[in-house]
Amino acid sequence: MNEFSERDLPPGRHRLLKEHLMTEIRQSSDPKPARRPWLRPALVAGAAAAVAVTALTVAVPSGSSGTPAASKEAVALLEDIALAAEKSEAPGGIRDDQFVYIKSRDAYAGHVDGRRVPLEPVHDREIWLSVDGTREGLLEEDRPGNEHVPLEPDSPDNERATHYRALSALPADADEMRDWLYRTAAAQVDEERPDRDHAAFVLFGDLIRESLMPPEVGAALYRAAATIPGVEVVHGVKDSVGREGVAITRTGDGEREEMIFDEETLTFLGERVVGADGLVDGTSAVLERTVVDRAGERP
Repeated sequence: MNEFSERDLPPGRHRLLKEHLMTEIRQSSDPKPARRPWLRPALVAGAAAAVAVTALTVAVPSGSSGTPAASKEAVALLEDIALAAEKSEAPGGIRDDQFVYIKSRDAYAGHVDGRRVPLEPVHDREIWLSVDGTREGLLEEDRPGNEHVPLEPDSPDNERATHYRALSALPADADEMRDWLYRTAAAQVDEERPDRDHAAFVLFGDLIRESLMPPEVGAALYRAAATIPGVEVVHGVKDSVGREGVAITRTGDGEREEMIFDEETLTFLGERVVGADGLVDGTSAVLERTVVDRAGERP
C-alpha cells in the first residue's frame, strides 16, 4: 500500500491522519481519508418519527476562544435526535467474530502540492469492520487504489479504537461523553489547527457517519455534541444522492462540516463539507448499515 502525505488530504482532515480513530485512515493510500459506510439500525436510523423537544440537562459552554455556545435550535434538534436514538432498536446478539457492514455513496476533493483537486465523481463505497477489532476488515470502493483493500485489526492497546465493542464501553452520560470526546480529539489539535471545539465536532461527525454503537451511547454522543460551542443548524442541505435534510453544522479550520438528518425521521443521511471558498469539498450518503458474518459478505 502506498504512503501519502498530510498535504494530500482534504481540508480539515490533516489532523486526523496521525492518530485518527478510524483504522482505515491509518492505512489508506487514498488522497483523502478513506470514508466508510457504517451502522444503520443502532444509532438514529431506527427512529420512525421526530420526537418532542425537551430541555438538555447538561451545560452548554462557550468556546475557549470566545465562540458562542451552540444555537438554541441546534441544542433542541440534537436533543430530538438523542431521544430518537434512545428509542431505536438495539442490535441484538452481535458476536465478536462478525463485521459491521456500511454502504455509502461518496465524493471528496483534495489538496495536492497546495492545489485543490476538484471534487471526484460520486461513487460506491462498502466497508466491513470487525466487531471486536481483532479481525481483518475490508474496504471496497469504486475508485482507483481502493477497489479491494484489507483493513488491519486494531492494536490491542489502542485507546482510540472505534470498533463496536470499544464504542459500547463509552459512557452513556452526556457530560462524561463530552469529556471523552474532547480528550480523544485533543491529539489532533496543534498550532496550525488550534480549534479544539472543531476537532471535537469533526470527531463527532466521524463517529456518527462511520460507527455502530448502542442506542444509549449514541444518545450521549448527540447530547455531548450539543455542548460544543459554535454548533448551528442549516436547513435544506442535500446528501450525495440528493436526499434533502437538516444539518447540524460547525465552521472551523477553514471548512464547514454539515451532518445531515432527515427532518421527519431524524435518520442520519450523510455529510457535506464546504470549504472557505464556498466550494463543496466532500459529500456522502449512508445507504445501509448492518452486521454480517464475514468480511466481503453483503446483506
